[in-house]
Amino acid sequence: MGEDFREIQEYLRRIVGNVEKVIVGKREAIELSLLALLCGGHILVEDVPGVGKTSLASALSRSLHCSFRRIQFTPDIMPSDITGFSLYNQKTGDFEYRQGLIFSSLILADEINRASPKTQASLLEAMEENQVTVDGVTYPMAKPFMVMATQNPVDFVGTYPLPEAQMDRFLLRISLGYPEFADERNILRRFKEEDPDIKPVARVEEIVALQKAVRKVHVDESLYDYIVHIAGATRKHPDVTLGVSPRGTLALFHTAQARALYMGRDYVTPDDIKPLTEPALAHRIVLKPESKLRRVTAAEVLGDILGRIPVPMGRQE
Repeated sequence: MGEDFREIQEYLRRIVGNVEKVIVGKREAIELSLLALLCGGHILVEDVPGVGKTSLASALSRSLHCSFRRIQFTPDIMPSDITGFSLYNQKTGDFEYRQGLIFSSLILADEINRASPKTQASLLEAMEENQVTVDGVTYPMAKPFMVMATQNPVDFVGTYPLPEAQMDRFLLRISLGYPEFADERNILRRFKEEDPDIKPVARVEEIVALQKAVRKVHVDESLYDYIVHIAGATRKHPDVTLGVSPRGTLALFHTAQARALYMGRDYVTPDDIKPLTEPALAHRIVLKPESKLRRVTAAEVLGDILGRIPVPMGRQE
């Protein structure tokens, strides 16, 4: 891709529009998924069954013409199923590595909280370092690589809640939610006879190039301070027992860079940062028990913080 930012904007919006052929009325969730991909990050989708989580991952992979694999997490799935294992070959007398399910560009880790903590932990190296180590040998992941994990918030039977350390590995947390009346009616029309056909509108190598371009988007020094002040305020808030980690600060920073690129700019504004604070930071905040009893949410905490921190002056959208 060239440095024409309007051309990049049109390119990225073409991908979003292509996914919208299947995912109706959820443009924000599609955009956030694309931003995470541009950052080389991963997504946690917390939602009820049947709202299109699998369809979102599949449509995005088909739009990019990249490999896609859905892994159904169950209590009996083993870490070696995810990462792969070494098998002894009697003919050659050597151990041969057999790839696990994780080796694909886009992974849908469906109902990740149904797997044991040990199996959940097998994802950590791949998500953090884009590699898997088995028997002392390191195997790189595909490029691009993104895990889109789902968990059902209404069914807690036989589930293992994700620990804070693993929640922190997800760049963004999103929710599709139920469609509006008009959107759901449109779904019936669109899927009346057959499912919409998704054709590739992008190439993998172009996405990899844009991942590098994201890191070159300019961020003013005042916005460095703004992001750090937001993260720091979560650690001092009276309703919070565990605030945002430096990994979360970086997540907000890089996602804001990706949003600027998506908006056709080579610089970040405060309007790139503010709408991303909840999807980038809310899942990293642990509230005090008494705050939970008062039904305080992490989103409300972030809203309170944004209302208190002065917005830097400078270029706006």
